Amino acid sequence: MYLEHVNLVVSDVPAMIHFYQTAFPHWTIRSEGDDEWHGKPRHWLHLGDDYQYLAISNHGEGQNRDLDGYQVGLAHFAYSVDNLDSIVERLISNGYEIAKPGAENPFRKNVYFVDPAGFEVEFVEYLTDIPSERNNDL
Repeated sequence: MYLEHVNLVVSDVPAMIHFYQTAFPHWTIRSEGDDEWHGKPRHWLHLGDDYQYLAISNHGEGQNRDLDGYQVGLAHFAYSVDNLDSIVERLISNGYEIAKPGAENPFRKNVYFVDPAGFEVEFVEYLTDIPSERNNDL
């Protein structure tokens, strides 16, 4: 079992496409369309690869939760990646800033960015295949 997709409602779809294709250059728009959501027009698309994707649509209003606050809502989501350094380099060279560095850990390295819609995204590279080491709290 694995997580297939996350559905994000945003105000700027092109900015989201740029961020995620910068992180994952192999991602493409798998499908897209226009329809209504509770009487409001929306454009939606699925951005990803053959196994996972983000469902992104533009019918949102307002701002995301304050990531420094205590509001109920999504705190962050994470991608396990093979080469964290290359993702960080691509994002930084395209003007995205690290939101916070990950914790020091001998079995993984990670970093957090905030995407254009205000969602915090963690990228983590595991340096071991042993589950007890990958999931430790060092």
